[in-house]
Amino acid sequence: MDVKTTLWAEVDENGRLILPPEITAQFGVQPGSRLRLDAEKNTVRLHRPITHLTKIYVEPTNRCNLDCTTCMRHNWDVELGQMSPETFAAVLRSLEQLSPPLTVFFGGIGEPLAHPRTVEMVAQVSQMGFRTEMITNGTLLDEKRARGLIQAGLDVLWVSIDGATPESYADVRLGAELPNVLANIRRFRRLRRPSHKPRPIIGIAFVAMKRNIADLPEVLRLGISLGAMRFSVSNVLPHTAAMAEEILYEETLNSITYSQSDWLRRLEMPKMDINDLTAEPILRALSSGYNVNFLGNNLGGSNDVCTFIESGSLAVGWDGRVAPCPPLLYQHVGYLRGYERISYPHTVGNVRDQDLLALWQDPEYTAYRERVQGFGFAPCTYCGGCEVSHDNNTDCFENPAPACGGCLWAQAIIQCP
Repeated sequence: MDVKTTLWAEVDENGRLILPPEITAQFGVQPGSRLRLDAEKNTVRLHRPITHLTKIYVEPTNRCNLDCTTCMRHNWDVELGQMSPETFAAVLRSLEQLSPPLTVFFGGIGEPLAHPRTVEMVAQVSQMGFRTEMITNGTLLDEKRARGLIQAGLDVLWVSIDGATPESYADVRLGAELPNVLANIRRFRRLRRPSHKPRPIIGIAFVAMKRNIADLPEVLRLGISLGAMRFSVSNVLPHTAAMAEEILYEETLNSITYSQSDWLRRLEMPKMDINDLTAEPILRALSSGYNVNFLGNNLGGSNDVCTFIESGSLAVGWDGRVAPCPPLLYQHVGYLRGYERISYPHTVGNVRDQDLLALWQDPEYTAYRERVQGFGFAPCTYCGGCEVSHDNNTDCFENPAPACGGCLWAQAIIQCP
């Protein structure tokens, strides 16, 4: 539901809440579904049931034509490759068992357009009626690929732009030139069929760091000039000690515990003009140590919430391995509160051996998603860091692998389009 509509639930004579059919259909609520509820001041937040599969990340390749300073490939040792026709055929067979609307997102650790058949893959999935999205660094978005993606029926094209000037952009995206990327996006925009709501929608993804945060307003302006209708800003996940010095969330890690507990000080903030007069006072208020309710939304409500589980997602690597999220496809090193934290891969099977629906419904995988949605993990993101927090094998609550208490996605610090 892209357009906000007012829907009404009812309570029957037994005190049971009856949801409208539009909601049950959109969120996959079936008889017997178990849903997480978060009680807030005047509302109840209803989470999607963990049984509802709605988004599949497909990684065409883990190869890339760039050498970005933010990439996990600076601290990994994995086999490089690209999805074979046989593996993608297995993905298509799995999709045949699923019903749209379901989103297939082409992206992973590599550059999707580095695979020679990605445009064809998008076309095949779009023809099946599924919503398709893709993320790219934009360097390979030449006219042939642009026309191909448009004709393929791609719904959203995300382009990563981490700087507003050629110098700041090249400081992050090593091997790329901003003027060329912008020219590629402008051509892509012109090639779309004229419409009040042209497709594919263009989105801009920005990874914020100390070295480029000053560029964010100009990147937003650039996005408007490029016809972008979606913007996604994420913090950086540092994979090297040098990148750990670039993070913008040191104090945020200390305030993650802010929630709606009655004993915490609360601050209710209204809508207000943000200008030269108000910007600094608002910023100081938001960082004052209060539990903040800003514009009707509790800022602590995003703590301990896995965006991948909440959106009903899974990820398929180029070699067919299936994981709960793209980060768990690969072993990689991150830095959390100054120490190294190893994230070991966690896969639930391979699409070449078993279809996605069967893997999704596997009792062990279902139990894992339920465990993550309840988020009974040790608070590694704001804890000082005991030795068991240095990897995701377990935690001091003795959770089995993967222990997600140190995941910055689950604290709304890192986010993907």
